[in-house]
Amino acid sequence: MTAELRELGQSDWEQWYATLERAFGVLAESREKRELWRDLTECERSIGAWDGDACVGTAGAFSFRVSVPGGAVLDSAAVTMVSVAATHRRRGLLTAMMRRQLDDVRARGEAVAILTASEPAIYGRFGYGTASYSLRLDIDTSRVGLAVPPGTDEVRLRYAVPVEVGPAREAVYARRVAGRPGMPARRPGWERLITLDPPGERDGASPQQCVLAERDGEVVGYALFAVKPEWGVQGPSGTVRVQDVEALDPVAYAALWRFLCDIDLTSTVLAMNRPVDDPVVQLVSDVRRCDPRVRDALYVRLVDVGAALEARTYQAPVDVVLDVEDAFCPWNEGRWRLVGDVKGASCERVDAGGTAADLALSVRELGSVYLGGVPLTQLAGAGRVRELRRGAVAEASLAFGSAAAPWLPHSF
Repeated sequence: MTAELRELGQSDWEQWYATLERAFGVLAESREKRELWRDLTECERSIGAWDGDACVGTAGAFSFRVSVPGGAVLDSAAVTMVSVAATHRRRGLLTAMMRRQLDDVRARGEAVAILTASEPAIYGRFGYGTASYSLRLDIDTSRVGLAVPPGTDEVRLRYAVPVEVGPAREAVYARRVAGRPGMPARRPGWERLITLDPPGERDGASPQQCVLAERDGEVVGYALFAVKPEWGVQGPSGTVRVQDVEALDPVAYAALWRFLCDIDLTSTVLAMNRPVDDPVVQLVSDVRRCDPRVRDALYVRLVDVGAALEARTYQAPVDVVLDVEDAFCPWNEGRWRLVGDVKGASCERVDAGGTAADLALSVRELGSVYLGGVPLTQLAGAGRVRELRRGAVAEASLAFGSAAAPWLPHSF
């Protein structure tokens, strides 16, 4: 490696970000988006790789608080803006930036790092495991109906200007965080990301719209969406593009989806990122005509195995000794005894010479199961977890599960 790694300075941001844009093939982002990312960038957590005066690599992290099973909200590092210039590939730059970043995360006392991957094959070697998935739905509303629960007509829906009702929307969102692993507790300033709506990125759709669901004068849900009008020889066939739908109860949730599926002059509702266990799948009359598709979403890396496993709860009693492999962060290597249930957990190192292991796995597999969205039994079936005590995989898999599937509602 010939480049020098250093903390990002405020005066370096423009060149640093331009390096990132070039790596991702972005010619020029909107002024609003650039200003937002500049405001959100934590320079003290961002790294630039410099070859002389040229920036040739980037990596950053946001200070996130993310929900884990049991409802706790855990301090974590949200890894972002990672790139290496095409002129400097295969020189160890990415590995060097990941090394420095994880050392910094550990020094800050954050037990977990998370990221979304542009190329999933890259981050496994640094200990990140696929921990959540997202569901895409293309609902053919000309053929699909919704079976809504009683009381839906009692929910009042009204249009609102998205930025003007930010506090009300964020209050609903905040109440949803503890109930679903993977959801970040948004810090001040991050609500701007939700309503960012550059005209050049609408692809023919309307400006962002918002509908609030209210009951007895209280906001109990909201939907953010845009409408792309289309006309054919048979008439209108517009698309409702759903950005987010949140509600505090099933009736309000159904009312919002019924509204989205019944907007005039449209025949499709496109939801690009929903939880894989989204209740809307049970509301629709014909799931096949919703064309459901699943893809990877959030990746998790345990930086401190003991602290991370103690931070969550377990949906069934568990007492298991894990033989953990972690070549990139060797402080995690060794045997850990995890004892936990729905009330809490302890996780401590044990003497490898005197304590037999029940399961052998790498930190990557621990990251995959951490939020409860990937069963240990599935990883064991793929040969990625070895059972050393009969029955240990099934016991631990049940304990690591989550009542709600993990979900990342927006990128970072």
